[in-house]
Amino acid sequence: MNERPERTEGGLGTQWDSVREARLPGRPKPQDFVAALVDDFIELHGDRLFGDDRAVIAGVGRFEGIPVTAIGTRKGHDFSENLRDNFGMPHPEGYRKALRLMRQAAKFRRPVLLFVDTPGAYAGIAAEERGVHQAISENLFEMSDLATPTLSVVTGEGGSGGALALAFCDRVLMLESAWYSVISPEGCASILLKDAALAPEAASRLKLDAAHALEFGLIDGVVPDGEILSAPQTVYDALRARIRAELAELRALPPEELVERRYAKYRAMGVVSRDPEQ
Repeated sequence: MNERPERTEGGLGTQWDSVREARLPGRPKPQDFVAALVDDFIELHGDRLFGDDRAVIAGVGRFEGIPVTAIGTRKGHDFSENLRDNFGMPHPEGYRKALRLMRQAAKFRRPVLLFVDTPGAYAGIAAEERGVHQAISENLFEMSDLATPTLSVVTGEGGSGGALALAFCDRVLMLESAWYSVISPEGCASILLKDAALAPEAASRLKLDAAHALEFGLIDGVVPDGEILSAPQTVYDALRARIRAELAELRALPPEELVERRYAKYRAMGVVSRDPEQ
């Protein structure tokens, strides 16, 4: 069950391979990346409005001696852990906790490291009643103007606004076998193809793998993860080197320029140039 499935060569299956691999139970979760990369980590709790959400881990620590704020979606390694952590689907208080810590990070100019592995925000009635869509929107709004370096890594699943609310950053990286999309393949298949069983076809249409996300300019880099199940330390080391390089560049920028570049980056996404004579 934890063995990496053989990847499909061409055809509809290649996108679905990324989805299957991102969901393997034995794959390291965001809390494992925090533990491997952030020293002296101290977890902080609560959104100061409603309560604490176990689906989001957030706190302070050090990345290679640099004080940082680290935030991630927490996903279980087995069924009982997933029940406890709501299968990595945050409630609104999870996003508000993350935003509280990001505001604190900006106050002290601490870089923010985020690790994302979620099928999406929790869509239950309780989450709707407590304003999950507003919480996501507030994260996007405030992260666009956050005066400190921000870097997000999609380590597994990157589903919809639930992932974007923790990935609206100066730099966004993806592990090679992760996926990142506006909707899950099953959700897309249910809405557009009227059959959730057609999720592999929907995945192909969404082009949700890391290679396409990089080609489309949605992310800034792909980290190889071929040994993520057999030797996860090699992936941690590769990611550490990439984060080190990205933070060195970002920390050298004045806050005003950092925000301007972030704004320009996201304004440029989705722009299509057309020949006016066509």
